[in-house]
Amino acid sequence: MFALEFPPINALLRWQDFFPTFNKIALIAVVSALIVVIFYTLANRANPMLAPTGVRNVAESSVEFIEDGIIMQTMGESGLKWTPYLLSLFVFIFLCNIPGVIPVIQMPATARIAIPLALSLFVWATYIGVGLKHNGLGYFGHLLWPPGVPTALKPLVGLIEVVSTILVTPFSLTVRLFANMLAGHILLVTFGLLTEALLFAKTSQIFLVPMSVLPFIMLVFLTAFEVLVAVLQAYIFTILAAVYIQNSMASHDEH
Repeated sequence: MFALEFPPINALLRWQDFFPTFNKIALIAVVSALIVVIFYTLANRANPMLAPTGVRNVAESSVEFIEDGIIMQTMGESGLKWTPYLLSLFVFIFLCNIPGVIPVIQMPATARIAIPLALSLFVWATYIGVGLKHNGLGYFGHLLWPPGVPTALKPLVGLIEVVSTILVTPFSLTVRLFANMLAGHILLVTFGLLTEALLFAKTSQIFLVPMSVLPFIMLVFLTAFEVLVAVLQAYIFTILAAVYIQNSMASHDEH
């Protein structure tokens, strides 16, 4: 009888430490950060007087993508000063996502909750800091009680705003990125194991071998789809960060 042995879920998410507290997930994150720094450092060293080629051409294209596709759509020209921050955020998240479809590595670092949570708290601290910089402690008053809220409703509105801004926002950012990347990783593993199990079926089950093409086609499709998801999740996280920062700056303008 045909049987597919699926590894324990912990085996899909945990990796043996290279040394205490440092495993493949941490290695992917470190390498991703180094790639961002090295790539844009090399691009910045290119002669700006010459037509951009190679690394600089790719770097300029990525900058234009962030400025035109995210900043101008959410923050306007005043948000262009946030280009380095949002660009670094987008590229780092993408580089942490894409290893999920790379052979041998086959694990997106963002499929573990620690990195999405750290990034979400980083964004949370940023937009709270922006609000405090522009408004001082009065920012919290505006945050809890938007203009026009009746006095009788202020306790309820304040409670809702505290929960949504202080708790729900970083939580939703974390779960959105983490859950999407984890789900994709598990799907890829599932169809990969199914393909292998059918392709290398026992001699008595040789008739199952031709059927391995079906999960393999699905595996190829999901791999291509996960490349799109890697880009899309980096884009969604970054554009939401831009929206939150803009809202903090907008509260200053309203005063």
